[in-house]
Amino acid sequence: MSFGQGGPFDGPGGSSSSTPDWGALAEESEARSRRKRLLWIGGGVLAALAVAGIVTAAVMTSGAKGGSPTASPSASDDAAAPDDQPSFPDVSVPPPPNPRDYISDPKKDKAPLTPATLFPQKSMVVGEHTYPRTKTAGTKDCTAAAQGPLVSSLTHNGCRQLLRATYAKGGVAVTIGIAVFDSPAQATKVMNENKANLMPLPGGGVPGNFCQGTKCRMATNATGRYAYFTIAGYLNGKDVTGAETKARQIARDGGAYAFSQITQRGKDQAAKAAEQQLKEAREKAGQS
Repeated sequence: MSFGQGGPFDGPGGSSSSTPDWGALAEESEARSRRKRLLWIGGGVLAALAVAGIVTAAVMTSGAKGGSPTASPSASDDAAAPDDQPSFPDVSVPPPPNPRDYISDPKKDKAPLTPATLFPQKSMVVGEHTYPRTKTAGTKDCTAAAQGPLVSSLTHNGCRQLLRATYAKGGVAVTIGIAVFDSPAQATKVMNENKANLMPLPGGGVPGNFCQGTKCRMATNATGRYAYFTIAGYLNGKDVTGAETKARQIARDGGAYAFSQITQRGKDQAAKAAEQQLKEAREKAGQS
């Protein structure tokens, strides 16, 4: 099938009054599109202006409540002026006391010194080991609680007091002795002389012949103005040998316990002195 001139699609050089003007239609469509875009843009601007007006009115209304608008306080305005700040008096507290001073200087070492204060617990606890206390004693005649070479060592070094306690468990026992001197130098001299012949303290299940005429472990040491001694052995009178461990263990625990009791004495007195210093400093600050 072929189309001639005057058909639905005229060729070049021919036209028909019934054929649409395609160029005019295109221009009209483009014009309509431009009008729509302008309407959208204009509407958006008007909407933005309306919202801005509402927000402005709300801000002005809240600011006008109760009077003219006022600025919000700034962070710097919230801070009180220097004159408004609370003032506290300076509390000058001396440095905390040294616990060692209270077991070295007899002028500071004023707490009661008796078997009850030095050996207050009913048992000696050292690590995982616990030994019940069997007997305590104290004397100002140091020679009465010593034997052999220790007697002269305590005498010429000026021993003031000797306190003892015995602990026993599992067929072994240890007697601890703590000797008091006027100075650490005297206690150290006794330690260096190493005359650890402490008199055993029987009683409470420990026989009277404990460590008498048998081989027992003996040791001496010192801290502050205190020298301390231990004598440990078997309750049945068996000699202590170099290979055995039970007497050696209770002897070591006895020495560690003696040291801890002496140092705790210093700590307790230092803590009490610190509390008094703080109290006096507060009272002084309150009066100023």
